[in-house]
Amino acid sequence: MNRFSLNHATTKYWDQDEAIDACARENVGIGLWREPVAAKGLENTARRVRDSGVTVTSLCRGGFLTTGAPQALDDNRRAIDEAAALGAGELVVVCGGLPEGSRDIDAARRAVADALGALAPYAVESGVRLAVEPLHPMFASDRCVISTLDQALDVAESFTPEAVGVVVDTYHVWWDPNVYAAIARAAGRIASFQVADWITPLPAGVLTGRGQLGDGCVEFRRLRDAVDAAGYSGHIEVEIFNDTIWSHPGPDVFAETLRRYREHVA
Repeated sequence: MNRFSLNHATTKYWDQDEAIDACARENVGIGLWREPVAAKGLENTARRVRDSGVTVTSLCRGGFLTTGAPQALDDNRRAIDEAAALGAGELVVVCGGLPEGSRDIDAARRAVADALGALAPYAVESGVRLAVEPLHPMFASDRCVISTLDQALDVAESFTPEAVGVVVDTYHVWWDPNVYAAIARAAGRIASFQVADWITPLPAGVLTGRGQLGDGCVEFRRLRDAVDAAGYSGHIEVEIFNDTIWSHPGPDVFAETLRRYREHVA
């Protein structure tokens, strides 16, 4: 259980301070999101995690880089600063979908690579790694033109592993027939391992359609074994977006998530 981390999105409406305190009591990590951190105040949150002794396993999120807009680069530099202040070594990067009016997905992917090139030196100076997260292809148009772990690696391998890594998120990669070869290829570059289940039929809102561990079809232990074999020994974040789960009290969701993690992942 010392590898467990609660991504705060799993308990979206649970007060961030209460979630940090609960993770401290269980001696587990926490993945934080920029919006709740901003609401509580960056300095206050940084102090809270330092005082609690909780490890911040990632900060979500940077990215949305496909437009090439200077504002996007500025926002990502702020995100890097926030991750550094929180002691989070990994900034999760969701790369962005097609720019408005565009159908050129290849150009969008080139824009991602160019933007990472502009951001990587600043990230390294700040002690933060950019963690490129491939998303399921159903999100390619509006959220992430990087759809497979191999595509994420194609981008990341232009940089040192300390600058740019990749996220292995079971919800997004479980279906890929090449995922196990890609995980082996990612040795030394896996920045984060996140788990959530794939349930069918998908809820009406696919963005909030992630299942609790064990409720779907993902082979968690097989994927975990592959990630371990690739040399990853860091925290395993449970990151679930689900309206029904969010409707329950945070402490109850946390307890159930710990139980499911023990049963299906650990």
